Amino acid sequence: MTRVRVSRNDLSREKADLAVCFAYEKDTQPRGVGDAGLRRELARQMKVEKFEGTARDALVWSANGNYPARRFLILGLGRRSAAPGETVRSGCARAARLAADYSAASVALALPDGEGSVPDELRAAVEGAMLGAYRFDRYLTDPGRKSVALERVEIAAGPKGPRFARARSLAQVGAEAVCLARDLVNEAPSRLTPVAMARIATRRARATGLGCKVLGEPELRKIGMSALLSVSRGSRAPSRMVWLNYKPAGRSTGRKRIVLVGKGVTFDSGGLNLKLGDHMLTMKSDMAGAAAVLATMTTLREIGCKAEVHGLLGLVENMTGADAYKPGDILDTYAGKTVEVGNTDAEGRLVLCDLLAWASKKLSPDMMVDVATLTGACVVALGTRASGLFTRDDDLREALLDSANRAGEKLWPLPMYEEYLQLLQKGPADLCNVGGRWGGASTAALFLGEFVPRELRWAHIDIAGPSFADNDLPEAPAGGTGVGVATLMRWLETVG
Repeated sequence: MTRVRVSRNDLSREKADLAVCFAYEKDTQPRGVGDAGLRRELARQMKVEKFEGTARDALVWSANGNYPARRFLILGLGRRSAAPGETVRSGCARAARLAADYSAASVALALPDGEGSVPDELRAAVEGAMLGAYRFDRYLTDPGRKSVALERVEIAAGPKGPRFARARSLAQVGAEAVCLARDLVNEAPSRLTPVAMARIATRRARATGLGCKVLGEPELRKIGMSALLSVSRGSRAPSRMVWLNYKPAGRSTGRKRIVLVGKGVTFDSGGLNLKLGDHMLTMKSDMAGAAAVLATMTTLREIGCKAEVHGLLGLVENMTGADAYKPGDILDTYAGKTVEVGNTDAEGRLVLCDLLAWASKKLSPDMMVDVATLTGACVVALGTRASGLFTRDDDLREALLDSANRAGEKLWPLPMYEEYLQLLQKGPADLCNVGGRWGGASTAALFLGEFVPRELRWAHIDIAGPSFADNDLPEAPAGGTGVGVATLMRWLETVG
């Protein structure tokens, strides 16, 4: 993991393989560079190269031994963003990613206008640098394909103090959690089976002071999680439910109880409603919701979360074996409702419905949030960079949207129109697990809502679009993105 340190040095005095500063659109000189001579030289280079400061602009200049840093890189930030820290976060992530192009093991960053003096901006910078440095290369054996690892980042950020130390600490904890989620999503599906992921969750729980209980198939069958178990009937890999719990120190009087629920389909073939081959390639990522919940839970003690938090991971494989569940099957559920299988590729809601109903009854939470790569319909609606948010609770909606904004993640509210519930109330069972072609993200949320008491403050986050990137992003290489972790972490920092 990349080490990040905050320094009071000017960029002209930082010793690094690569020194990075930034400029917004229409700037004629780089920002955050205190040394007048260096600033003038970089401004001259910007003029010669017609550097305009757009988010695509990058200019490199060799120092030729005149400064401790070997090279200087000016990156364009484009226009300022209204979201706190967003331009700084993306700029620092881009700098960390570009470091590999210059074989830089160390990078020094000067924040624009000394924005690191504001703790939120410093937090965004540290997060960006650590996330931009992320690589998943554990299986590369050819040294020529491995880029130089970014070992150290120095951020020239002005004043120090407890608030800044806290911002840096939160950024490091959060970035490490996002990287954990990325590692899990990027892992090969035959290596990350439900059993293997349950073992990882157990180890991470032990390392971060969480309680952890793993339920195998006999226990799940005994408590009545028939819908969840039906999904895995065609797989040789047994299902697991992981129950993580965090309790803060001190008296429990007046303490909120929160449940996070994550969909963990470690590989989704689509079942007998088989996916097309090219759609199946990234289905190792169908456990990204469970990865986000596990990663978030590991941060709670470090962030000083004041609520009692439980995390449930529903871990299954959806395969096509001889005993696979079939279209037309009628399934029992933990809640007692019956569900007709209209499509075996709508399996995530069958996993979640049992978990949501069990958590509602057994844990009596004040609030509950589930995270799932649930529907292709949400990707059609919002594209590959935004998650969909469904809830009937206005305050919870606003809290999660604000947390996503501060975290630099895109979250957009989508409707749960009661009229659409009729699309699921057809056939010989209480519900069908699909509601037709139109409004699929909303009908999926409505399906889940039938397993949650109306009075419970509950939200469903559909991360199907941004959970896996087909191409490199400014803040992440192609692959798992760890989406959802930063939003949930920001939210849980504020819940008491």
